Amino acid sequence: MNGNQKQTIFTMQIFYLLTFFGVGSLFPLLSVYLSGTEHLNGVQIGTIMSVGPIMMIFFQPLWGIICDITNAPTKVLAGTTVIAGVFALGYIMFHQYILILLVAVCIAMFQSAIIPVSDSISLKYTSKVNYNYGNIRLFGSLGFGIAVFIMGRLSEGFIGPKIIFFSFLISLAASSLLALKFPKEKAAAKLDLKKGIKELFSHKKFVLFLIVTFMIFGPNLANNVYFGLFVKESGGSYSGIGIAFLIAVLSEVPFMRLAGGAIKKWGLLPVAALAGGVSLIRWLFYFMEPSLGLIYASAMIQGASVGLFIPAGLQYIKEITPAHITATAVTIYSAIGNGLGNWFSTFVGGILYDRFSIYIVYLFFGILALMGVVLTLILHRDEKAPGLNKNYVNS
Repeated sequence: MNGNQKQTIFTMQIFYLLTFFGVGSLFPLLSVYLSGTEHLNGVQIGTIMSVGPIMMIFFQPLWGIICDITNAPTKVLAGTTVIAGVFALGYIMFHQYILILLVAVCIAMFQSAIIPVSDSISLKYTSKVNYNYGNIRLFGSLGFGIAVFIMGRLSEGFIGPKIIFFSFLISLAASSLLALKFPKEKAAAKLDLKKGIKELFSHKKFVLFLIVTFMIFGPNLANNVYFGLFVKESGGSYSGIGIAFLIAVLSEVPFMRLAGGAIKKWGLLPVAALAGGVSLIRWLFYFMEPSLGLIYASAMIQGASVGLFIPAGLQYIKEITPAHITATAVTIYSAIGNGLGNWFSTFVGGILYDRFSIYIVYLFFGILALMGVVLTLILHRDEKAPGLNKNYVNS
């Protein structure tokens, strides 16, 4: 790579670092804040925390269309990033449940653009310069883990838990400036959205992998909501929550670096199945009500589950879809696979938490993960079957 390409890669890495620092500042501790400071119940917390994922389903395709119409994805990314940060201050201004829910909706509308648009630009650019996307995305995990650790300590000190909202705003404002320096790729040929979606959903492998992502990755995303409550009810403090998240998220970094080699050695679906199996073990272990020390010790399991699934999942979607609708495929994958799965796991988790306990929430996560692993293995078996029509593979 030349100097300009290295600078662009560095800009993307810092963007992911700061963006996920903001996300890590807010969402892992938000459920604890809503429970302790605002005194909301489990169903209310689950509803508020599940707003983001469900909004993704509706707004991510809309932001994709806006990017196509304006041919300015970097400006869309910069604008939505800073606006999402500003709306977070509403959590400090309002204290009624309905108004807090409205704040969550406003944040979700704009935040839903950040990851798919940045991922689309990053994937396109890294493919162009032959660079490993995982080496950019791992900076997101690094930022997330550091943020939860720092905010956990600051929230417990004299500053108080409201610091998480200011950190979210400042981090996303800085990310917005970096987004303006992202590469400005030429617009792809216009595609009829309805035709593209119809083409994708006629493909069995694409639909099945959406379901796999729903079952395996949805609970992993929902865990960001409930893990803080889990640590707190196991005897941990704000600082303890930060330590547990730091261990969990930083463990993703080496696995993201190793993911490329694992995929080459074993294949995309076996790596996805391995990630799902590790998630299954983790959720069942949490259901058994382990001690706080064991929770800290086992938090690094997240590295294998999330750190392997993210690059394997994105690369699999890219591989099984034709080039002219890859961007649409990634948007739908994020909106339905991640958004719907995250919403479902978070919303149902809130109901289970309110009626039973946090441990039943993790049993539910384990059941979903088990079904996801089984489906992944079935999909892998079908792909290996003789005479399979391997269409939809990019040339």
